[in-house]
Amino acid sequence: MTRAVVFAYSEVGCRCVRELLAQGVEIPLLFTHADDPGENQWFGSVRQLAEAHGLRVETPATPNTPQWIATGLAAKPDFLFSFYYRYMLEKAWLGVAGRGALNMHGSLLPKYRGRAPVHWAILNGESVTGASLHYMLEKPDAGALVDQQSVPILENDTALEVSLKVAEAARQVLRRSLPALVSGSAQVRPLDLSAGSYFGRRTPEDGRIDWRCTARAVHDLVRAVAAPFPGAFTEVNGCRLAVLETRVDAQPAKYGSSAPCLYAADGKWFADCVDGRRLWIVQLAIEGKLVTPVRAPPALAKQPLALG
Repeated sequence: MTRAVVFAYSEVGCRCVRELLAQGVEIPLLFTHADDPGENQWFGSVRQLAEAHGLRVETPATPNTPQWIATGLAAKPDFLFSFYYRYMLEKAWLGVAGRGALNMHGSLLPKYRGRAPVHWAILNGESVTGASLHYMLEKPDAGALVDQQSVPILENDTALEVSLKVAEAARQVLRRSLPALVSGSAQVRPLDLSAGSYFGRRTPEDGRIDWRCTARAVHDLVRAVAAPFPGAFTEVNGCRLAVLETRVDAQPAKYGSSAPCLYAADGKWFADCVDGRRLWIVQLAIEGKLVTPVRAPPALAKQPLALG
């Protein structure tokens, strides 16, 4: 029986662990993360899944200690798999499994290597992304590609919607790749790293809207950080406004493109942008409560309101 030490978290982790089990892979040791109570848990629990199947599951602050690496060696795995595990694994881990260490990444490698690949793809206006299974090297997201599958990013897709597409693509990639990996017949190809680049971690502050950007760029930011992620925001007259959902409107800017502004029309919120296009702000909130033009607070009463 094929044995694997697994590092997994989030929805990709859940779906890929299920696929390993469905194909009869024995998992003597699984590492995951303790859930952060401050994070919206939109994904399944790898820990609960592992416990339901009687697997040994560990949540160390770091797996990169001599003791944990020795434990991994003692499990005598054929493979090591990392499925959206959030810590970098040190080089010693890559030699634990006799037949190699593999990672599932949420982009079409070599594009969008590094952190938050789904969010960055949406921010950059991409129309496609995907999931890639590749061998791990000490340099992240750089090893030879085993297989990948693309998914579309539609104009109004949020990061959650794309993340779920990517999670299913990851499961399908693993499903069709695993038999060849086990039999030793998998065909791999090196990644041309010059065809892509690395992207870094994102923070809640990155949701601040830059009104010097085009309407489409602002829309892409809003959907890239929409709930359950921290969200996009702006400040007007001392009020912090959460911009929860937008659409690029068919009508041009009402007040021109010289200065971005917020205003109400026909019972809806709109924002004129620097490219002469306007955004329909489908949902606007203050302190977690939706704000409609009819019930606008005094700070938003006088319009148009400058955005900057």
